[in-house]
Amino acid sequence: MDTVNFIQSFSNLIPTVPQLADWFLFSPTKPLLFNSSLFLGLFIFFYALYIMTQKAHKFRVVYVVAFSLFFYYKSSGIYFILLGVSSIIDFTLAKMINNENRPKVRKFYLITSLVSNLGMLAYFKYTNFLLETSNSLFQTNFSLADIILPVGISFYTFQTLSYTIDVYRKQLAPTKSFIDFLFFVSFFPQLVAGPIVRASDFIPQMYQTLKLSKENLHTAFFLIIGGLFKKAVISDYISTNFVDRVFDAPNSYTAIENLLATYGYSIQIYCDFSGYSDIAIGIALLMGFWLPENFRTPYRSGSVTEFWKRWHISLSSWLRDYLYISLGGNRKGKIRTYVNLFLTMVLGGLWHGASWKFVVWGMLHGSALAVERFFGQFISIPKNKGTKVIQVILTFHFVSFCWIFFRARNFDTAFDVIRNITHVRFDLQQWSTILSSYQMVMALIAIGFVVHFAPSNLFEKVKLHYNATPLTVKAVILGSMFWIVYITASAETQPFIYFQF
Repeated sequence: MDTVNFIQSFSNLIPTVPQLADWFLFSPTKPLLFNSSLFLGLFIFFYALYIMTQKAHKFRVVYVVAFSLFFYYKSSGIYFILLGVSSIIDFTLAKMINNENRPKVRKFYLITSLVSNLGMLAYFKYTNFLLETSNSLFQTNFSLADIILPVGISFYTFQTLSYTIDVYRKQLAPTKSFIDFLFFVSFFPQLVAGPIVRASDFIPQMYQTLKLSKENLHTAFFLIIGGLFKKAVISDYISTNFVDRVFDAPNSYTAIENLLATYGYSIQIYCDFSGYSDIAIGIALLMGFWLPENFRTPYRSGSVTEFWKRWHISLSSWLRDYLYISLGGNRKGKIRTYVNLFLTMVLGGLWHGASWKFVVWGMLHGSALAVERFFGQFISIPKNKGTKVIQVILTFHFVSFCWIFFRARNFDTAFDVIRNITHVRFDLQQWSTILSSYQMVMALIAIGFVVHFAPSNLFEKVKLHYNATPLTVKAVILGSMFWIVYITASAETQPFIYFQF
């Protein structure tokens, strides 16, 4: 009997065919996410072999590329081929640009790269948007195309474009081989949702000796634990239990609930996206690679200009260096500078999504940047704590107002939320009743803001204490983190918000 029980117990450990299919075949309803148990299991197996490749550079490159392509296949299905095609085009054109001395021919190759990349992005992301706009404005009757947006196409398109543009500007030498370039493009920690990595920052790291210092390991786990907490605990919980419900039917909720949902979405999108970035940076650090900081407590900004120096830094710096400067920057007069700021943010809004609400979101931010630059010439704001607090409060509320258009499924929903918020009144009993009805949600929103506004040196102290703790204590902290994620997470793993872009 004991033998039978042993055999049955052992057989339960052997994965079934459906389980194997779940692990290795793409499922549109179950994309591979950092905050899933499947990714954790796959990464542990991947990393066990990876750390043994310190002296085998070529094998390591091929191994990481293979896993990255598998990761992208599990995230986006057959569209991983698109990543390969885009990489072949840009690698080839960059080589041709580098080997060519005639200015007009070099520019032709660059334009070819721009057209092929942006054309691919436009087809998958904007075809139906253009058809819908035409049907609405010109009463045409175009049928919408059956097109699925590949995950992360906006990110890796910008990444490969930075490579060809930098080679064209003679700021970067091409990679030594195609497999090296594919390593840069497909590097899985940041492939589908950033940070957008510059080739000039990343490629030199590929040729360095792999080093996994103790300090980097500590920092990596600290970032991953923090990122998981922000994403799986704070963002997912307030999203599924409050924010989504209000934005799905704003008129079914009170004015106070509409206001709190707007505040909730502000911290939700921050925790979601910065959580992803922290996890990505942490995983890359475990692999011996440095990725750029992507968020720097953006809601502590005293202006919209400062906000864009702290929010999605890799995108805002990309837009500045490759779009704003290419449009002329501030080199062609004041009026043109304001126009360039506005256009950069409008196109940045359209990058986020194929919808007029994203264009409006970009227009609001572009207008604010232009207004701040204009009045900054004539108004000198006193630099003290009082004015700083007022600036931060005003900037935060402007950004939160803009997030309404970003989150709402359409303009009608956005205007419903805004109209409802205008009816907010200070009724202590009503506020108390509503807050007590959403105790867990409000507690997590509050925790999110407290963590965000906590002094920077506090995190450094926490990190130092974490680094100094024994391995057993670190294991307890990590286990406690997974337990908290387990008891607070929603039943279904939630995809990251920026996966749709």
